[in-house]
Amino acid sequence: MLENKRVLVLAPHTDDGELGCGATIAKLIEANSEVYYAAFSTADESVPKGFPSNQLEIEVKAATKKLGIKKDNLFVYKYHVRKLNYVRQEILEALIKLRDEVKPEVVFLPSSKDIHQDHVTVTNEGIRAFKYCTILGYELIWNNLSFNTDCFVTLKEKHVKKKIKALEAYKTQAGKAYMDPDFIRSLAKVRGTQIGVDFAETFEVIRLMIR
Repeated sequence: MLENKRVLVLAPHTDDGELGCGATIAKLIEANSEVYYAAFSTADESVPKGFPSNQLEIEVKAATKKLGIKKDNLFVYKYHVRKLNYVRQEILEALIKLRDEVKPEVVFLPSSKDIHQDHVTVTNEGIRAFKYCTILGYELIWNNLSFNTDCFVTLKEKHVKKKIKALEAYKTQAGKAYMDPDFIRSLAKVRGTQIGVDFAETFEVIRLMIR
């Protein structure tokens, strides 16, 4: 169903897209889908000491390359972290421009149950901009009070390994629990167990278009 599609991944911050659907991205690219990735904040203000302020931009370029996303398919914006809600209209306009340029058939964005203020903004404006596309909400379980497992993407171990490899590019995020390879693998295992396969990622169906 997702093979040979034009796919757009919306990440409020660098690394959100890889965490939410990194293994699915790897599988889609393997299946000849054209995947685009847009990150809205590089969180320059939050970069740990010892790194250049643009380190997260460097890291997202490296991570998405490891997943197989083409350099020209990566869009990086410089909105201030934790303040995306103050520029909702600007973000909506950026999304509409992306919509017209990329013409995606499928859009991945944070779940509607995600409570992070930046994620809420990207999701709400994403739904407005891409209301004629299939929209799937990815899970970031540390931000979700609940989550609807409406859609599962079956994965092979190689896809999970690619996700882990991509996340290793984020040296600034090392040590965070959700970056732990064991956690990444275990969550994929849990989601796979729910549908009787080895590994999976699951998504909230916000809108499904069958053409």
